[in-house]
Amino acid sequence: MEKLRRVVKEIAYAQDYTKLSTLHQSLIPILSLASSLYKVVLSIRHYLYHLGFFSKHRFPVPVISVGNLTWGGNGKTPMVEFIASWLADSGISPLILTRGYAGGDEARMLTRHLRGKSVKIGVGANRAATAACFLKRHGYLDPRDYLVEGNWHEQGSRINSRKIGVVVLDDGMQHWSLQRDIEIVMVNGLTPWGNHQILPRGPLREPLKALGRADVVVVHHANLVSEHNLRDIKLMVQEVKKSLPIFFTRMSPLHFFEVGNMNTRIPLDIICNGVMLCVSAIGSANAFVQGMEKVFCPLTLILHIICLIALYGESSHKLMEVQ
Repeated sequence: MEKLRRVVKEIAYAQDYTKLSTLHQSLIPILSLASSLYKVVLSIRHYLYHLGFFSKHRFPVPVISVGNLTWGGNGKTPMVEFIASWLADSGISPLILTRGYAGGDEARMLTRHLRGKSVKIGVGANRAATAACFLKRHGYLDPRDYLVEGNWHEQGSRINSRKIGVVVLDDGMQHWSLQRDIEIVMVNGLTPWGNHQILPRGPLREPLKALGRADVVVVHHANLVSEHNLRDIKLMVQEVKKSLPIFFTRMSPLHFFEVGNMNTRIPLDIICNGVMLCVSAIGSANAFVQGMEKVFCPLTLILHIICLIALYGESSHKLMEVQ
């Protein structure tokens, strides 16, 4: 199964099918049929939501959705952490809603990174029910307490309420049953659209025209991408929605810490002219390796093992608006 998954991923990001092996090419017709069926189902589902056959839940607080159009490695969870941390530091207690993929690893990571902040994390496939439980248990803030005519009120940072003030959806773009006020779409700058095909032949969860629903697009791993490729991504996005704001993000390691003791702060320059073992289980492992190679000494030998889980450093999330 793991081999099949790897083959499908290689097809999804292949630019020239003629260079693929016989096994890869034999799977393309099957994947194409499956993609066509998936696209039909997706269109029907979207149409039924549009006609009102399926209801959409509206929470009594603002909702920020962080999602993507492609599978894995787009920086959704780090962005959710960044937004939740900023809200908490501003005095607004956010509720993060996540499905809890892979046994809840992302939820545990968010809990660990946001420990000590007034952030609540709800895990469950039925996010409406999960949110209802949290809102009933903790209460919620009336947005009018910190928003004036849709803008951040200067007293917002002094509220410091434990009541829920904002809901943040982790991987929420395709979760159409929840209404949202801001739709943030994350794009992996290294592999933005793959082969431009819908799942499972390609990495797209929806056609690119779905970017029209976005309020903000964030290009992740921008520091690992050439200016030319960044311009191409920007042009592609603006073909769908010209007025769409585009931001760039980068992940920058700050320090190491000892396993089992996150309070330790070990400088990055402790590793130089040596061997570093990179262990990851993230959606875009290549970005992780390239990031390490860019930060550490050129003579450092970097070995990479995929599909093991360990955390050796923290990251900062920096935003730069495209002018």
